[in-house]
Amino acid sequence: MFPPSQMGYDRAITVFSPDGRLFQVEYATETVRRGTLSMGLITKDGVLLAAEEYLTDFQDENFSRKLFIVDMNMGAAVAGYVPDGRILIDYAREMCQYQRLLYDEPANVEVIAKRIGDIKQSYTQHGGVRPFGVSIIFGGVDPDKTPHVFVTDPSGSYIKYYVAVIGARAEETRKILKENYTKDISTEDAMVLVAAAILKATGIKEDLKIRYLVINKEDMKAELLPLEASIEYINRAKEKFGIE
Repeated sequence: MFPPSQMGYDRAITVFSPDGRLFQVEYATETVRRGTLSMGLITKDGVLLAAEEYLTDFQDENFSRKLFIVDMNMGAAVAGYVPDGRILIDYAREMCQYQRLLYDEPANVEVIAKRIGDIKQSYTQHGGVRPFGVSIIFGGVDPDKTPHVFVTDPSGSYIKYYVAVIGARAEETRKILKENYTKDISTEDAMVLVAAAILKATGIKEDLKIRYLVINKEDMKAELLPLEASIEYINRAKEKFGIE
């Protein structure tokens, strides 16, 4: 609980506290930290997006809540308040369609990440609104067949990465990936590495669900893999990394 002198800054999105903080943006960032893991990696074959998924009873496992195909050459992974992410993904899809209609080519990944970042930033400086409580990893292949991964956070910032991790236990996961990731890793090996990182970071050994989205730079086509495909990579990760 903040002292009474800070409570006004706690409630007002447009007012900086005396120590230079926007508390509502910090709360939105905390929402992301409490979300399940999502990540994006650049591989020698293109881009891999992955997300830890939880299924409730009778849920259709083919329905993805955290991974989205934005355009044929681009996907997205979210962490935080997923409904906020869904709305922003819709904006991103509209932007991609506009790009195709206007220029007859797919959009660059950075262009979409920046525009979504602009929308997020605008919600940090208007009264009567709240920040978007979600971070989004945009991964894809540009028309020149260069793969890219960008992350947008609740403040509106967007940053380019080779490996991006968002959600709960992101720091632990990032350390595991740092020890084993190389820029020439194949997509197949990256899927095994992602499974190992999630296994080690979460401690979940049974009933772990991981969803993968692959964008190959040769055909520039995003493909959302079925959830059961992760079983093979989880088993391979256990064997390769000695996870009991």
